[in-house]
Amino acid sequence: MKNDEIIKKWYEEVWNKKRENAIDEMLSLTAIAHGLTDENNNEVVGPENFKVFFRKFIASFPDIQVNIENTVSEGNKIAALAVVRLTHAGSPFKVSAEKSVAPSGKAIQFSGITITVIKDGKIQEAWNHFDFLSLFMQMGMTLSN
Repeated sequence: MKNDEIIKKWYEEVWNKKRENAIDEMLSLTAIAHGLTDENNNEVVGPENFKVFFRKFIASFPDIQVNIENTVSEGNKIAALAVVRLTHAGSPFKVSAEKSVAPSGKAIQFSGITITVIKDGKIQEAWNHFDFLSLFMQMGMTLSN
């Protein structure tokens, strides 16, 4: 399977179909997800920690859909431009250990770019640059809260 097919499959299986088992199938045991953090602001490492992040996100945004608009591949790296559409209709979204945002019911759209390293058919490392500021603003957060 080509790298662009692997990354498209990742977003389809994990995020669009919400198939948690795909995380174990596609993410290496030592994979690092730069730009995604846990409640203690540590980078997400490995499938088990990614599942915690995944569950939290799905609980707050149960209808999340990710569309890959474009990919560029070189060697074992692939860059993907994604558009994320979701509704803040689930549980309160935990921004940090001290702060959460009640569901707004708002339809939200934002974009992001990932650069992912694939080795032996699995994701080894990913740099995630999503416009989370836009997500937070559309949820009704401001810089003062």
